[in-house]
Amino acid sequence: MKKNPIEEAWRYVANAKEVIKKANYDPEVKIYTDSKYIKMAGNTLWNGCLIALDAALQVRNGKGRPSIEKYKEAAGKRDRKLLASILAGYDIMHLVMGYDGNRDKKICGVGFEYASDIINRCAKLCPGNCQA
Repeated sequence: MKKNPIEEAWRYVANAKEVIKKANYDPEVKIYTDSKYIKMAGNTLWNGCLIALDAALQVRNGKGRPSIEKYKEAAGKRDRKLLASILAGYDIMHLVMGYDGNRDKKICGVGFEYASDIINRCAKLCPGNCQA
């Protein structure tokens, strides 16, 4: 039986929450101390978003993976607010967290907010109750 992609995307968010706990938050300086786990959490969040985006926008056709440009183009045609969340979410989750490992707690929190927004918007757009 195939899983509902929106539920699967939320599972990724839950996993990212567990991963970021391992980054050891230092409340005195308001940063996480280990960027390795920030990178893992950011990549996990973005991968969860891609699962939801694939289900809602159906940009995967043919071989290979779609570029971020295909997601932006498809979102721009369907939901401008989703497009805005993709633009910002990609920067925060994939680049700032996933590549850079930025340890600032506020920035990481914004990554989780964008992930939630993207998944919620995809759930509304998803054809046929999001069955994979």
